[in-house]
Amino acid sequence: MAKSLIIVESPAKARTIAKYLGRGYQVLASVGHVKDLPKSKLGIDVENDFKPQYVVIRGKSKTLNEIKAQAKKADKVYLAPDPDREGEAIAWHIAEELNGKADKVYRVLFNEITEGAIKRALESPGQIDMKKVNAQQARRVLDRIVGYMLSPLLWKKVRRGLSAGRVQSVAVRIICEREAERDAFEAVEYWTITANFQGPKPPMFEARLQEFQGAPLEIHSQEESDRAMNALQNASFNVSAVEKTEKRRNPPPPFITSRLQQDASRKLRFSAKKTMMLAQRLYEGIEIGKEGPVGLITYMRTDSTKISNDAQTEAADLIRTRFGDQYLPDKPNVYKTAKSAQEAHEAIRPTSAHRDPEAVKPFLEDDLYKLYKLIWNRFLASQMTKGLDEATKVTIQAGEYGLRATGTVEKFDGFRRIYVEGTDAPETGQGAPDPQASANDEEDTKQLPELAVGDNLTIVEVEGHGLLPKQHFTQPPPRYNEALLIRELEEKGIGRPSTYATIISTIQDRQYVEKDEARFKPTELGQTVNNRLVTYFPRIFDIAFTAKMESELDDIEEGEKNWVTTISEFYTPFAKDLGDAEVNMEDLKAKEEPTDIVCDKCGQNMVIKWGRHGHFLACPGYPTCKNTKPFTKDEAGTITIVEQEQETTGEVCEKCGNAMVVKQGRFGGFLACSNYPDCKTTKPLSLGVKCPTEGCTGDLAQRRTKKGRTFYSCSTYPKCTFAIWSKPVSRPCPKCQAPFLIEKFSKQAGKSIECYQESCDFQEAG
Repeated sequence: MAKSLIIVESPAKARTIAKYLGRGYQVLASVGHVKDLPKSKLGIDVENDFKPQYVVIRGKSKTLNEIKAQAKKADKVYLAPDPDREGEAIAWHIAEELNGKADKVYRVLFNEITEGAIKRALESPGQIDMKKVNAQQARRVLDRIVGYMLSPLLWKKVRRGLSAGRVQSVAVRIICEREAERDAFEAVEYWTITANFQGPKPPMFEARLQEFQGAPLEIHSQEESDRAMNALQNASFNVSAVEKTEKRRNPPPPFITSRLQQDASRKLRFSAKKTMMLAQRLYEGIEIGKEGPVGLITYMRTDSTKISNDAQTEAADLIRTRFGDQYLPDKPNVYKTAKSAQEAHEAIRPTSAHRDPEAVKPFLEDDLYKLYKLIWNRFLASQMTKGLDEATKVTIQAGEYGLRATGTVEKFDGFRRIYVEGTDAPETGQGAPDPQASANDEEDTKQLPELAVGDNLTIVEVEGHGLLPKQHFTQPPPRYNEALLIRELEEKGIGRPSTYATIISTIQDRQYVEKDEARFKPTELGQTVNNRLVTYFPRIFDIAFTAKMESELDDIEEGEKNWVTTISEFYTPFAKDLGDAEVNMEDLKAKEEPTDIVCDKCGQNMVIKWGRHGHFLACPGYPTCKNTKPFTKDEAGTITIVEQEQETTGEVCEKCGNAMVVKQGRFGGFLACSNYPDCKTTKPLSLGVKCPTEGCTGDLAQRRTKKGRTFYSCSTYPKCTFAIWSKPVSRPCPKCQAPFLIEKFSKQAGKSIECYQESCDFQEAG
């Protein structure tokens, strides 16, 4: 008896599906795309309606031949790659290879890998959606045109090996523009004055000076602060107004891809790439004891917040049973979905609400468990009742000045019983909290005492202060972390949820941006490439234009626009800009800027040149004289040589016996042999903190991961593998005598110094 053949993308998904179906089905995996544009050439006939030239991907011939062989024996072929544009394109390419068998080839969509969903899909198969295929083709052709036509220009004008991407380059532009905002930022001084008060009833509370003569008050100097302090010290304080309001807190919608990436970044410190990799595994199936492989979540690439009726009913039953009727709304919560969301998709949710995170925890790796719990909690919270708070605002009059105290008391937790939005600190082992992790201010949750209009208040000294003036300076806009960058891309319409992780990985891999304390900072290379692309291709790399292109891809998927017409409208002005750039773009590789700096080896005036790692000073006598030096240049154009041999150390090179000296590289200071270039020994620069591992003689040194994230590890690695994310401070803990302390950050307290031992609670302001 002939079997039906099901073709999916992933071997893990194939194993899970095969478990649910009988002997009448065979399940094979294509392992992603089987055909693509050739790597060695453009592969697009721009003179013939941009016709793509697809070839079998290298290494995929064996897989494709196996699919074709088994399709010949099958009575039906079900193409079941993922339910998105990429999946549709994979199904189309496989169907093309199975030409002549169109009468038995069907397309099926699995939004979740569960027995019921799979069998329902097989009962009502469809056909390949060519509108979706054309949208994918349009994106692929656009990206290939930009990448393969622009990259050679960058190789020629800037540096060999560079590449440009239609969407990735816009992400770099956003990061560069934020850096420019920071560079142009001028800090403004301001002061706050707070007071600790005791009313007729406890507890004590804090209020802040807000008004003068009924108008908002801003204090910008110590003189103004002293004037207010003098007036307040001699004033009497009376409650002039008490306002109480109820605030309802709406539950959050279930996750879409971008929100999952943002929350996993904030709460778990997962990169977008890691989040999607883990979510893919949860979707495709995890071995759950005797159950075998089970798909734990629905499809994780979606911008729809829709939830199926069955899932809502299941969640309602669980909420009622576990938490009580008061946590269940009168009717299921429904959330607004983006216009571009695909109707067939659901939000990211557990395939069964009854599959509690704690029940499956024994079968999950730690990170898989954390992500599944986050998804489960968010989904259940989305189906629960609103939270209810009582917010109190107290106005205090002191002569011509007014102070204000605010507090919020939770009256009913609602959805917050299991899920709290905001910038939760990461769980142990995931790194330090990010002091700027969210743009949203948290509510003041302090509880105020019962107060009435006319109550007299007394100032109470706390730590020697009753009235406390404090100087501040406005801060520049923060650099983007992953969560904020994803939110910015989403809000501006750049890319789509399925592309965010790839965008972020690509711009780091290309060394256009790097991470500094978990924040994206453009490299000199990134800024140089961005300046040239924005200057010579102002339309193509315009943020609004890129968002418009995404909208047009959606129109193609909806059948409202022809994909060839869309590419043609893009290509004509792009080709003109490319021709102009070929002629007019400055050749950095050939450019030499003269300076007054004299070469200390041959006496010629050195020149500024461009190299692999940015600008540097070089002798024009090359190759006879190969002297080079790093430098800095201030706003006035003054050049200062960065002395690489800044200081000697007591260390000796273990290879040649010469002294080790401190030098500066692109990632900061390091130790190098003074006998360079004859001896090229280098070591990380010690922080002066001994490794705490028993019996180890190494010191802790700063290092960087491949993605540019800073960490601190033992200098004897790999012999000793001790490592931490937080920067060590070279002094013992005064409380437990641990050998060193560490720097930590939190949004509320800013920088602090803590004991590196988790069992010790020592902490002081940084």
